[in-house]
Amino acid sequence: MSGTQAINYRDRHGRQPVEEFIDGLPRRHQAAVDLAIDRLNGLLPNEPPLAFPATSQVDGELRELRCHYGPVLYRVLYRRSKNLFVLLHMLRKNTGRLPASDIEIAQARWEDFKARMDAQPRRPPRAAGGDAP
Repeated sequence: MSGTQAINYRDRHGRQPVEEFIDGLPRRHQAAVDLAIDRLNGLLPNEPPLAFPATSQVDGELRELRCHYGPVLYRVLYRRSKNLFVLLHMLRKNTGRLPASDIEIAQARWEDFKARMDAQPRRPPRAAGGDAP
């Protein structure tokens, strides 16, 4: 049985917002975030999500991957699509609750992802970036 894979959402213009956010971080912060994301890879499809405090539910099937470098907190908002974890949005967390605007961004990107993945025939750019299947 094949494991899961974390992939970046790609918008209609080919941009990958989570990857761009990570690329803008200091190198040590990038390494910490990449390590947290890598924990999603390889989970079996029937396994539950990583337990709290690594991840937590945000709204419905939208989850947050909790990353940090020292006292600096980051959140990657993602959803599962079969064997994929689609990384939709990333932010530096400065408040107790996730801002509603960030949740709305992730939900809109998920709707765009699903619409383009379900379209027949699919047209480039692909809705998932990097090494997505």
